[in-house]
Amino acid sequence: RLHPMVVCGVLIGLIAYIVQGCTRWDGSQTSISLIFTGTLLALFLLPTPTPLEVRGNTEAFPLNGPHWSLFFEYIGSIVYALVLHRMSTRWLKVWVGGAAVLLTVNGFLSPQGDIAYGWSSQPYNLWGGLLRVTFAYPMGLLMARLFAERKPKPLKGPIFFLCSAFIVGLLSIPSVSHLPIEGITYRIVRLFYQILCVGIFFPLIIWVGARGSVRTGISNRIVSILGRLSYPLYATHYPFIYLYIYWIGADIHPFGENAWITPVCVFIMAIITGLICMRFYDEPIRAWLRKRYLK
Repeated sequence: RLHPMVVCGVLIGLIAYIVQGCTRWDGSQTSISLIFTGTLLALFLLPTPTPLEVRGNTEAFPLNGPHWSLFFEYIGSIVYALVLHRMSTRWLKVWVGGAAVLLTVNGFLSPQGDIAYGWSSQPYNLWGGLLRVTFAYPMGLLMARLFAERKPKPLKGPIFFLCSAFIVGLLSIPSVSHLPIEGITYRIVRLFYQILCVGIFFPLIIWVGARGSVRTGISNRIVSILGRLSYPLYATHYPFIYLYIYWIGADIHPFGENAWITPVCVFIMAIITGLICMRFYDEPIRAWLRKRYLK
């Protein structure tokens, strides 16, 4: 079945692509048949083969790039239903450890020397994306089991905001590409940082955040709206970034010399769009689906 927010994200991506002029990144025009085929595949959350890709960048979901992670998330859900939920915690640890080793080795041997896989329809990229989900999905399941078994004591203080600041700090670290290193040293440093984030820092943030508590009404409202907004925003924000990339490449400046206004407007429009989709589309439809199918 078509997922409500996937449909919404694809349609917003299609509109943004039409506003862009239906052109690939190299400036060539895209045929109506390719756009129709790409839209149909995206609606059913199926990767687009490279010959049918409308942007010319081998993206698996060219109308809304981040949908690649939703595709692998569905695969993870199927594996969970068939295998993972039957596993003991001990064997789940073995699975996570083995997947971590495979992910690291594959990242080191990859053309880019990292684990930034899954977004492209190239076979090696899809394989890397599959390795990512075989580690991350069971890792989340393992953490949930361990948390339920150990029942750690709640932590006092603004845990949510501290964890958020930690995430911002991790994402603000300059790229390894700016360092005066190359060759195998470059691969090791880059991959080490990524594995450190995925295998230690991000799980640690989730674990600590789960031990936090929201005590004030204001904080509760903030975390509630952010939690409700997170999925609609994720599913719809990237078409605005596509437009921004296109404007930069085409040397288009909507606000003239005040170029800083453009990314600010892109950010605000993405938030507003996510809020509208959350309030008037995502939540009402999911409420109806729950009432209709989960009696």
